[in-house]
Amino acid sequence: MNALTDFLSGELDRAVPSEVEQAGRVIAGRLGGVAVLFYGSVLRTGDLDGLLDFYVLRDGRSRNAVTRLLWPDVSYHEVNVGGTIVRAKVAAMPLETFARAAQGGTLDTTVWARFVQPAALVWTKNPGFRQKTLDAVAEAAMTAARFAALHGPEQGDAIDFWRGLFRATYAAELRVEAPGREDQILGFDQARYRKLLPLAWQEAGIAFEQVGEELSPHLPEPGIIALASVWLRLERAGKRLNLARLMKAAFTFDGATRYAAWKIERHTGMQVMVTPFRERHPIMAAPGVLWQLWRHTVLR
Repeated sequence: MNALTDFLSGELDRAVPSEVEQAGRVIAGRLGGVAVLFYGSVLRTGDLDGLLDFYVLRDGRSRNAVTRLLWPDVSYHEVNVGGTIVRAKVAAMPLETFARAAQGGTLDTTVWARFVQPAALVWTKNPGFRQKTLDAVAEAAMTAARFAALHGPEQGDAIDFWRGLFRATYAAELRVEAPGREDQILGFDQARYRKLLPLAWQEAGIAFEQVGEELSPHLPEPGIIALASVWLRLERAGKRLNLARLMKAAFTFDGATRYAAWKIERHTGMQVMVTPFRERHPIMAAPGVLWQLWRHTVLR
């Protein structure tokens, strides 16, 4: 392995709570997964009362035309692990598509921007799928590092480059993030991001100078023009693509009612009955739940 994949391999093999590993296995079985990546806020905080974030990668291509264009499929799961209910929001997609997106081969920023951040590989079907997943995560780091060189300063700390990258992706993805969100992500483990950037640049073939913690990438003019051209396409497509995904999720989010009920109770204390009608028709049921929520918050 090269230095980048060696670094990421150790990171993906990090220890996670047994509840997370067991939940990942169960959900992989439900969705036909061959690898499960765990990421997000619970990975950082360890708060198992929160909502776990999983990416379940499947073998083969999707047979559904809509899914092929508007991946991932999103679902909500509850898993009983030793009497404890573990809750997770799950994105699922073919491993082949995940790898292509990580390489920057699609009009999308979400996969490589998400998986340049820390993740744990909590389960794989066999060593071959583990290696394919590791290779894809390494590609995500290299893709993100290329665009960090484009959006960062001419010279600066690695954190400055990552900050420029995340701000650019938030703007392109139609995401409403609180000011300073990128600093919250980077602040969790700045040493990790400082180590990752030169490793990713080196593997991606980007020449740079490093003096202490100051980095200066050297992108030839044709390279800058090519990267800027690719970014312009991503920026133009990003908002429309993510809006289409949101519309898809509104109609296909498996478990949306149970997820919303848990979210409402967690934040307001109001219990929402999950009836068969609400499970089958979450959009039609939404006005009644919103009315109930309004009465709960106003009249309590």
